[in-house]
Amino acid sequence: MAEAERIIGTPDTPEAAGAEPEQADERAKDTASERPRGRRRIAVLFGVAAFAYALDLVSKMIVVAKLEHHPPIEIIGDWLKFEAIRNAGAAFGFGEAFTVIFTVIAAAVIVVIARLARKLYSLPWAIALGLLLGGALGNLTDRIFRSPGVFEGAVVDFIAPKHFAVFNLADSAIVCGGILIVLLSFRGLDPDGTVHKD
Repeated sequence: MAEAERIIGTPDTPEAAGAEPEQADERAKDTASERPRGRRRIAVLFGVAAFAYALDLVSKMIVVAKLEHHPPIEIIGDWLKFEAIRNAGAAFGFGEAFTVIFTVIAAAVIVVIARLARKLYSLPWAIALGLLLGGALGNLTDRIFRSPGVFEGAVVDFIAPKHFAVFNLADSAIVCGGILIVLLSFRGLDPDGTVHKD
């Protein structure tokens, strides 16, 4: 019995787990320092999300009030215009027949990010997930509150580069967040801050 206790140890007695008191103290300090660090990363995630969401919301309000039913505004000649359109599809105008499905996907992305936030200890991942969250919330708001109806609303797009689909700031945030996640994955950095080598 004593041998089994020595091998298994108990959480309350570091010596029983084969750890020196000094090592146990260091581990306790590391754990205590990780908690505020994790909270800071969560604050960054939601701060970035709130900023991206607010920017998208304000830009769409301005576009609807000042640009809808008006001629496009040329920003860089024919190469870049601001042109208000309503998009019932996904980002960049794809899949207009699946509005409800895209709404459900956006809601699922938000839930997954919120759950992942509890294990978040990486600043770059916090920024990337914040961009995804803010962009998903921006377009989901349109899906819910804009015509023709709840969960079928058309998203307001207005950034129109030449020879490219019209998009909005929420789409841009989603794409930037996705690219950052791909780069972090290639570097082997996980959301919990650990680095793995394949």
